[in-house]
Amino acid sequence: MNLKQLHRERRGRFMGSLLPYVGYIIQSGVAMVFLFVLVAFSAWYTSLLSNVPTGVPIRWIMLALLLPAAVNSSFRTYLQTPDTIFLLPQGHRMKEYFVPVWVSGIVWKTLRLAFVLITLWPLYIRTEGAPKLLSGTAMLLLGVKLLSSYGHWRELAMLSGAASKAFTLLRWTSGGLMIAAWLWQPAGRGLIFIILLALAYVAALAVPGRHAVPWEKLIAEEKNQGARALMTLGWFVDVPGREQRVYNRRFLSNWGGGIPWKRVTAYRYLLTKSFARGDIFGIVMRVVILSLLLNWWNRYSLMGAAIYLFFLFIIGVQLSALRKLHSESFWLTVYPLPEGTRGMNTVQFVFRILLAGAFMMWLPFLAAAGARPLPVVGTLIAGVLMALLFKSYLSRKAARLEDDEF
Repeated sequence: MNLKQLHRERRGRFMGSLLPYVGYIIQSGVAMVFLFVLVAFSAWYTSLLSNVPTGVPIRWIMLALLLPAAVNSSFRTYLQTPDTIFLLPQGHRMKEYFVPVWVSGIVWKTLRLAFVLITLWPLYIRTEGAPKLLSGTAMLLLGVKLLSSYGHWRELAMLSGAASKAFTLLRWTSGGLMIAAWLWQPAGRGLIFIILLALAYVAALAVPGRHAVPWEKLIAEEKNQGARALMTLGWFVDVPGREQRVYNRRFLSNWGGGIPWKRVTAYRYLLTKSFARGDIFGIVMRVVILSLLLNWWNRYSLMGAAIYLFFLFIIGVQLSALRKLHSESFWLTVYPLPEGTRGMNTVQFVFRILLAGAFMMWLPFLAAAGARPLPVVGTLIAGVLMALLFKSYLSRKAARLEDDEF
């Protein structure tokens, strides 16, 4: 069996399944909005570089944006559940299959990391008193990326789930310390610390027991990656649903407990629990936190209002994917939901979350209410109006489609 050929065939089939949607993405109104946002961001960033304000915490900004780009790692293996039977005899040769997996995972994420670095660099050299060399910074980040990818691969193979989680935390902590040491310390001293920390991290990775091939973890990881790819496509066009990853967030276990136990609110209860335990909740929370930081930084300018509305729009796009969350659920065809309640409950749920997000992200502007009361109030009103626009869009979508297609 040619394992490299098998990987190429599976990757080709997956990419081929996405090609029919490319035309719809180009024609999508959301795609045009993203293009407009990109142009607006370019204009704003150019203006910022021309008039850089004093006191910009550039090192913290670099750390906050470069850390996830350098440390976050994932791999598309395209493994499937039957592989635990049919590929199991090839376990001793699976390295041939995983080599292109590793290479492609590194290459694409390195390109993303390079894009973030190149975008930040003009601001960095204009605000940092003693900036590091671009080549040295790029080499360091590449080393952190390679080390993090190696660490993530080892985490997937660990026998203990608790050990895997602990080493995930260690990977992020080590990557953050390495980048911080390079940004805050002199180059020589920082490099010594980075090398010692990297050696200690690699030595620690050799301690936990590991599977030769962690079939179940790799298959589960592949399902998550495929679901995220289709979820991203779902921002632009309706695509078939995929199994969603479930997170055990115990602090949200009581959310939805006060919903009346009635047929008309049954789907609202399901949607609440699914949102609390799914990927979209984590994405929304990260967007909210980033927006809070940027809004606080720009609370005295109109740019802050633009950033506020932009991130609120991103949250609305993410939440819009909830309408396809259970589109292929078997149990919804069995449970007698009243006609139209799926669409109605989805629209109401998204609208409430958007309103809550609009209010939370608006809070930093309260510090500027004494100096700029009208713009502060107008920003909140604009956020509420955007939430109403999303509600109107989803309501029209629900009205056009049958309830079982919503």
